[in-house]
Amino acid sequence: MPVSMRARSRHEAHRSATPLELFFDLCFVVAIAQAGRQLVHGLAEGHPGHGITAYLMLFFAIWWAWMNFSWFSSAYDTDDALYRVVTLVQMAGVLILAAGVPRAFDDSDFLVTWLGYLVMRLAMVTQWLRAAYGAEGAERRTALRYALGVSLCQVGWLTLLFLPSSAAPWAFLVMALLELSVPTLAERERQTTWHPHHISERYGLFTIIVLGETVAAATVAVQTALDENDELGTLLPIAGGGLLLVFAAYWIYFAVPIHLHLRSNRQAFVWGYGHYAVYGSVAAVGAGIEVAVEESSGAAHLSVLAASACVTVPAALFLFMVWLIHSRHQKRGIAQQLVLPVSSVLILACTFAGHWAVLAAGLVASVTVAVGATLTARQGTALAEQ
Repeated sequence: MPVSMRARSRHEAHRSATPLELFFDLCFVVAIAQAGRQLVHGLAEGHPGHGITAYLMLFFAIWWAWMNFSWFSSAYDTDDALYRVVTLVQMAGVLILAAGVPRAFDDSDFLVTWLGYLVMRLAMVTQWLRAAYGAEGAERRTALRYALGVSLCQVGWLTLLFLPSSAAPWAFLVMALLELSVPTLAERERQTTWHPHHISERYGLFTIIVLGETVAAATVAVQTALDENDELGTLLPIAGGGLLLVFAAYWIYFAVPIHLHLRSNRQAFVWGYGHYAVYGSVAAVGAGIEVAVEESSGAAHLSVLAASACVTVPAALFLFMVWLIHSRHQKRGIAQQLVLPVSSVLILACTFAGHWAVLAAGLVASVTVAVGATLTARQGTALAEQ
C-alpha cells in the first residue's frame, strides 16, 4: 500500500539522488538529443533565426518538465509503488515529447510535443494532489496552488496549436513567464522542504548528462565526416577543441560547491532558473561542433565565421552564466571573480580565428581552468599561513 506523502526534512543527513531519479534524467537525453539535432539542421541550412527560436522553445519545455519533477522529488520523494508508477508515466511523456520535436522544428506542428507535455504535467499534478491529500494548513494550500497553476498553464499551452507559426514565439514567451511564476506564487506562504545538497547534486548530475550528450553528438559528427570525406587534418582541430571545451566546462562547473549558498527560495530560484541558459548553452555547444564539422566538409550552407560562432557564442554564454549564478558566490578577490567573465570575452574573440576557432576556444577554456586552479591554490596557501 502507498504510504502517506509527507514532506521530507530539509536537514536530512546523507540525502542523495535515487536510482529512479537517475533513470528519469536519462530519458531526457533523448529529448535533448532531438532538440540538438534539429538545431544543427537549422543552422547548417542557413536558417539561424528559425533554428535558434525553435530550439529555445523546445529546450524550455524539456528543462522545465525536468526541473518541476526534481524540486518536487527533493521535497516529497516517498519512493513507494504509486510514486514510482506516476514517475514512470512522466518519463513516457518525455519520450512522446521527444518524438514530436522534429515536427515542431520543421513544420511548427506542436501537437505531439504538447501531448507529451500533457502526459508529464498531468502526472505532476497527480503528485501535487497526493502531496496535498497528506498535508494540512499552509503546506496543503501550497501543494494545491502548484496543482492549479500547472493545470492552468497546460491549458494555456494549447494556444500554440491554433496560432500561426509567426505568433508562436510570442505565445511561448507569455506562457514561459507564467510557468516561471507558478513556484513563486505557490510558495509565497510556505516554502517546500527541498534539500539543498540533494538539489545541487541533481543539477550536477543533469549537467553531466548534457555534457555527455554534447560529446556523443560531436563524436558522431566527426565519424560521419571522416566516413564521407576522410579529411582528418581538417577535423582534428575541431574535435580537439571541442573536447577541450567539454572537459573545461565540466571542471569549471564542479570547481566549487553550491549547496551552502542555497539557503532560501530567493537564492535557489535565481540559481535554478538560471540553469536554463547553462544547460541550453552547453547542449548548443555540441550542436555547434556538429555545424563546424559540416562546414569544414562542405556540407553546411554557412560561412566559416558563422560556423565558428555556433561554437564560441554558446561556449562563452556557458562560462558567463556559470560565473553569474554559480561560481561567483564562492570566489574571493577581484582576480578570481574576473577569470570566467574575461574568458567568455576571449572565447567570443576566437570566432574570428577561421578554421582554428574551435581549437582556439578550447585552448582558452583550458587556460581558464589552469588560471582558476592556480588562484584557488594560492588562496588556500595564504589562508593556511595566516
